[in-house]
Amino acid sequence: MLVKVYTDGAARGNPDGPGGYGAVLEYVDGKGQLHTKELSQGYTKTTNNRMELMAVIAGLEALNLPCTVEVYSDSQYVVNAFNQHWVDGWIKKSWKRGKNEPVKNVDLWKRLLEVKSRHQVTFHWVKGHDGHPQNERCDQLATTAADGNELIVDEGLE
Repeated sequence: MLVKVYTDGAARGNPDGPGGYGAVLEYVDGKGQLHTKELSQGYTKTTNNRMELMAVIAGLEALNLPCTVEVYSDSQYVVNAFNQHWVDGWIKKSWKRGKNEPVKNVDLWKRLLEVKSRHQVTFHWVKGHDGHPQNERCDQLATTAADGNELIVDEGLE
C-alpha cells in the first residue's frame, strides 16, 4: 500500500513562541478512490525544526499497517537528514555532529527513526509557499494549530 504524507511545521517567534504542525495523508484504494486524512497539533513553546519533525512523526504514527510511504516536506532539515545520510553519521558519532557538538532534537530524531522503521519511507523535498496544494494545506494546518487555543507543552524544550 502506497501512502503519500505531506508535512509542514511552523513556529511563531522561533524558538520561544508557539508552534504547530500539519500533515496530510493520501491513499488511493484498489477502486481508485482517494482517501485523505489531516493531522495537526499546536504547542506552547517550540521551534520550527521540531514542528517539521513532529509533522513527519505524526503522519507515520497514524499508519496502522506497514506501508510504502512517500514523505513530501519543504524542510531541507528533515529531507536532507535522510537523503544525504546525516542521520547515519549522527548515530555513528553517538548523536554528535561537526566539532563534536550535540545534535539538536535528538528525542524527535529517535522517535522518527523508530516509527520510520515500520515502513519503507522515501523523502522528497518540495518548495514551500510555491503553490503546491498539499504543502499549502499543511502550512495552513500548522499555522492554525500554532495560533490555536489548545496548545500543548513541547516536552523537548522544557
